[in-house]
Amino acid sequence: MDLLKDQEAFDFNDGKNEKDEDFILIRAFIKGSDTTFRTLVIKHKEKVRNLVFLTLGDAEFVDDISQDVFISVYHKLKEFRFESKFTTWLYRITVNKCRDYLRKKRVRSIFVPIKDSDTEYGTGPFSENVDIPNLVRVAIAKLPEKLRVPLVMRDIDGFSYKEIADQMGTEVGTIKSRIFRARENLKLILEPYQKELRA
Repeated sequence: MDLLKDQEAFDFNDGKNEKDEDFILIRAFIKGSDTTFRTLVIKHKEKVRNLVFLTLGDAEFVDDISQDVFISVYHKLKEFRFESKFTTWLYRITVNKCRDYLRKKRVRSIFVPIKDSDTEYGTGPFSENVDIPNLVRVAIAKLPEKLRVPLVMRDIDGFSYKEIADQMGTEVGTIKSRIFRARENLKLILEPYQKELRA
């Protein structure tokens, strides 16, 4: 079953917040409702895909890794302790899957020659047809993981500093510092394209 393509949804009309909605779905799944798990997938799959893409900077394996994330969630969901938001728990699994992929990629790269065509992004001439969203995604992907992940969680997915700190097992002050550094690094990476970005 391809969880990421399943379109069956669950209707919420009780006015509860997102955290409560997720908890309702999880409790229903624990009681045996596979339908509610599919709803969790549909509800959160784009957030997972975005994090995977921005963490890896590579679209080729986004669907495979995202699928792997939700397979892990499926097997571990009965262990969820309702002590934090489901999205915080989900992001922890996603980041770990991305780290597993990057570790394997680094090992493989030892045995694969670097292609001559692999050049640094942003060193080429200006173009009137710059794909701005892709430009920003590639720039984010160039950041170190410890800066990239909190930046994505804060500026793209809207997590609070406290939620990010809890997910990454560090202090709020550290997260604020990393996000500040990430934004400063992005400015430097994107500096050659300021004209296109302001257009």
